[in-house]
Amino acid sequence: MKKAVILALTLIIAVAFVSIVYAVPPGKTLTFKAGKMGKVIFSGKKHADKGLKCNNCHPKIFKMKKGADKITMKDIRAGKFCGTCHNGTRAFKPTNCKKCHHKKKRVIKGC
Repeated sequence: MKKAVILALTLIIAVAFVSIVYAVPPGKTLTFKAGKMGKVIFSGKKHADKGLKCNNCHPKIFKMKKGADKITMKDIRAGKFCGTCHNGTRAFKPTNCKKCHHKKKRVIKGC
């Protein structure tokens, strides 16, 4: 009986840990609101294709919960958050806004 309880607890902890680690699968795309500059789209697939794993950034650079970090361009340019890697050395420098920010295209009716 004791072995069964230990096994059950081990399985519960393992399942809980796996669900935390893979709360957002590596191939998933996340969208963040970013004001007038347009939404920011994060591609887990693009980062995974570069050999990165979730634990490269979480929880050292970013908190695990979406929206828990208040990310600003000032912080990114100072080498925090995305700027930890996106500094022009390890990954592209945040100088081309359209690489991350996507504005909704205006549709002009009647044209």
